[in-house]
Amino acid sequence: MIRRLAPFVIPAGIWMAAALTVPAVTLEDCIQTALRENPDITAAAQRVEAARAALRQAESGYYPWLSLNGAYTRTDNPPQAFMLTLNQRQLNMMSPDFNPNDPDDTDNIRWSIAAKYRLFDGGQRGANRGAALSGTRMAQSGQAAVRNELVHQVTRAYLGTLQARAFVGVQEAMVNSLEESRRVANERLQAGSAVKTDVLNLEVKLAEAREDSIRARNGLRLAEAALNTAIGVDLARAADLTPPPAPPAAAAEEPADLSHRPELQLAAEQVVLSQHQWRRARREFCPILNAFGSLDWDSDDWRDYENSYIAGVMAEWEIFDGFRRPYAVRQASADLARTRAELRKTRLALQFDLTRAQLSVSEARERIEVTRKNVENAREALRITRERYQQGAADVTELLTAEVGLHALQTRDVAAHYDLLIAQSNLERARGDLADKYQM
Repeated sequence: MIRRLAPFVIPAGIWMAAALTVPAVTLEDCIQTALRENPDITAAAQRVEAARAALRQAESGYYPWLSLNGAYTRTDNPPQAFMLTLNQRQLNMMSPDFNPNDPDDTDNIRWSIAAKYRLFDGGQRGANRGAALSGTRMAQSGQAAVRNELVHQVTRAYLGTLQARAFVGVQEAMVNSLEESRRVANERLQAGSAVKTDVLNLEVKLAEAREDSIRARNGLRLAEAALNTAIGVDLARAADLTPPPAPPAAAAEEPADLSHRPELQLAAEQVVLSQHQWRRARREFCPILNAFGSLDWDSDDWRDYENSYIAGVMAEWEIFDGFRRPYAVRQASADLARTRAELRKTRLALQFDLTRAQLSVSEARERIEVTRKNVENAREALRITRERYQQGAADVTELLTAEVGLHALQTRDVAAHYDLLIAQSNLERARGDLADKYQM
């Protein structure tokens, strides 16, 4: 009887059975597939790409602006006709036909190359570039946060599926054990040393165990679906999963370190972004100085072009804009104060998250130490109680109590084993280690 229960109760036995399954799907397979296929990862990567494009847009302010223009004009408007003819170097004021008040229809084809370069803007371009650079870093931190969380979610779903598979095994072991007890009760009934109610009570308990087995199998299918959802594609089947190695021995508790947590880096970069936006709002009070130039070609017949140029420097300084800029500075200042407060809040929340993760690991490890010993005791108690019942020294109530007690402890032992593995993954997530471990 013990040999039949062992493969479902001892995790090492479960791993050996799973290792014979072909093809095997490892936790690493699931994680690497999720990092390629999960839509959250794809969205995070596109946010990084968009932020990099925004940075390039901000840096474009340091380059000159060039444009090429072409136009055809026909007019008899006196001032315009006069200027077009002048640009073509064809104006002859000494001609008898010259009448500036009543010109003929005048054609003009113009090609032009124009350039513009900003010489000074009080640091607005620098603030824009700094804000865009912070935006890029924020997107990268957000991508790392998604990766850190996704790896844990896939790990948790993977271990949850293995746990559900182990629960099915424990439940089937319970059914087998009750069937064995029912066989013993039937033998005693036929021998006249037991009553019919013993068999009936065992039949009732066996029916309940089979019902629980159905629930456990449905739970396994649901866990498998959750795992494939976390991965992003249908990759894993519960029967193909390879369990991870046994939990490592307890190590000395490391000091709390949140420096690798992407969420903290993101919140800190948000403060930097707000600082750049605040500087940008203040520097809008500065004047702007632009250099400009243009090289033009004019003709009336598409052949003989006359060229001309214009170049200069232009200064702009807005004196009053309806109080827009002062309130923009006030808004940016309030946003900066808000992001600083949110950074502090994020640090406190992440510290609590890390503390809770550390306590979960300690709790799960202590539970394993307790349940392992109790399972062995309960298994021995069931063996003794079954022998006593077979000999007529124990009643069916004692036998059922031993059966139920062993089943409950087996379930708790499996739960504690996988809860420890999940808690360790959660601790790595809380430290931000998973994002660094699985760089893209």
